[in-house]
Amino acid sequence: MIFLGLGSNISNNTTREDNIATAISLLDRHARITVTKVSSLYETEPVGLKEQPSFLNAVIAIDTDLPPLELLAVCLAAEQKMGRVREVRWGPRNIDVDLLAYHNVEMAVQALELPHPRMPDRRFVLIPLAEIAGNVPIFKGQTAQELLAVSPDDSQVTLYGRLSASRQGNGIG
Repeated sequence: MIFLGLGSNISNNTTREDNIATAISLLDRHARITVTKVSSLYETEPVGLKEQPSFLNAVIAIDTDLPPLELLAVCLAAEQKMGRVREVRWGPRNIDVDLLAYHNVEMAVQALELPHPRMPDRRFVLIPLAEIAGNVPIFKGQTAQELLAVSPDDSQVTLYGRLSASRQGNGIG
């Protein structure tokens, strides 16, 4: 199973929902990527830099034959196409696409660490991930639900809703 986390807390003439929907659509339109599941949207308080707008977060499951570093490049290209600017670590962003887990691959290189090392500490990732991953082990043999039960994160994560099929542009939802 391959899972990507998406987040948005600012907009460039669109809404946060549209930013996430656009990112999903860009990924799904890639010739070698198929989006198979999309979680609900969750409103979450910022992590790290607290003085910024709340985020909308979601997790998607995809199928691809791209190796992890090539998939990361596609995710970064989607962010760039959408106008993502990286000025402040953990700062406001119109879109963020993180590679959370890639099957059972464990790797650590400068550009990418799998599974995502901060996943167990982020309820805004674990809650939508638990929604679509079910009982699939996603981090060192543990499911998202198991990680959630012991996560030290006590941040507020609130169900926001679902992306409509028309907003996703791909009929998944």
